[in-house]
Amino acid sequence: MHYCGTVFRLARVQPIIHKQKDFVGHRNTQRQLPQVTLNRYKSSVFDVVKPGPPIEVFALNKAFAEDKDPNKANLGVGAYRTNEGKPWVLPVVRATEKKIASDEKINHEYLSVLGNEMFRKAATALLLGDNSKAVQEKRVFGVQTLSGTGALRLGADFLTKIMGRTDFYCSDPTWENHSKVFLDAGFKNAHEYRYWDYKKRIIDIDGLLEDLCQAPEGAVIILHACAHNPTGMDPSQEQWKQIADVIEGKNLFPFFDSAYQGFASGDPDNDAWAVRYFVDRGFELVCSQSFAKNFGLYCERIGNLTVVQQSPKTTAAVQSQFTLVVRGAYSNPPAFGSRIVGTVLSDPKLKGEWMESIATMSCRIRQMREALVENLKALNTPGNWDHIVKQIGMFSYTGLNEQQVGTLIKDFHVYLLKTGRVNMCGVNDKNVKHIAKAINAAVSKK
Repeated sequence: MHYCGTVFRLARVQPIIHKQKDFVGHRNTQRQLPQVTLNRYKSSVFDVVKPGPPIEVFALNKAFAEDKDPNKANLGVGAYRTNEGKPWVLPVVRATEKKIASDEKINHEYLSVLGNEMFRKAATALLLGDNSKAVQEKRVFGVQTLSGTGALRLGADFLTKIMGRTDFYCSDPTWENHSKVFLDAGFKNAHEYRYWDYKKRIIDIDGLLEDLCQAPEGAVIILHACAHNPTGMDPSQEQWKQIADVIEGKNLFPFFDSAYQGFASGDPDNDAWAVRYFVDRGFELVCSQSFAKNFGLYCERIGNLTVVQQSPKTTAAVQSQFTLVVRGAYSNPPAFGSRIVGTVLSDPKLKGEWMESIATMSCRIRQMREALVENLKALNTPGNWDHIVKQIGMFSYTGLNEQQVGTLIKDFHVYLLKTGRVNMCGVNDKNVKHIAKAINAAVSKK
């Protein structure tokens, strides 16, 4: 048989004898029913799919979980851990969860496409400050997203599909997912700007500025708002001003990624300084926000994309386009995480409790940085390790090479990324000596 030029082969039909009782004459009659025997595919349409490379951090976490060594330590996964090595649900988050769950007035109807309005306003105010001129002039709005990654993707989709941007720049090094998110969104050209001096273990500000000076007009520049991942080293305020000068002079578009506000230093205002400086200077920009780390809501996937414009006149058109992008991606966001964050940030008492928690987390991380360096120095570990205490936030770019990382994993069961990035939250009073011993052995190995 032929349909539209395609040849279809009929399946083989075999007769099947079916006995049926004739209730009128009480006789057995026979009738033939067709039985279709389907042709079996000798191969699957999915045979063309090749295995993708493993995601390093999750593969590392799996290897750690399967390791039976009692001294093992996980410095890979980007999540906070207590001094006992356990996940921590912030007390204010736990109390708010219970309050929301017991509220009979709350239902499970859809949120709007742009998300929970209370949360969006609270998240934007946290980023820009309660007294932000841009907020007061109503030229700012937020879009609830699927955590920080979702905010990055939503912003990237908008910039390339609606604004026609084709080039983006990320730091060298950067979070490994930045390039994938932007390329998958449709950006054509990926670039890097120098950020880290691998020998001196400081920011290469001259290289950074030089590379941005070479960027084509309109290029999107991904900037880490605070606690740069993976280096843990942020520009000084003076360096931020230099960066802003180049971006303004070259007519580039800043895209901030704020994954650790409050979690980095314990002070949300301090961690938002760079973003607020750019906004106060009159930049139009977007900023992705994550509430995974600073609220401990990793699995709730709660984020926000703050959009800053020159005038409120463009808000209606821009929001309508974001609505269409969201509609085509996931229709509308989940409610529970946004209710938690929105409730906490909108209540002065609860917000104060939250700030106590982030101060606790950031303080413990600083203490572990100091303890690790002290132990390395006590062992006379070759090299200078002061950069570890100068860094901020969850991560430290230790300077260990891939071979040395292999030694830590194989010989000491200390798991970290091959770049030498460690999650300082995985260091605690019980394992810090073992980790220092492992690093000392690795860098002393001939």
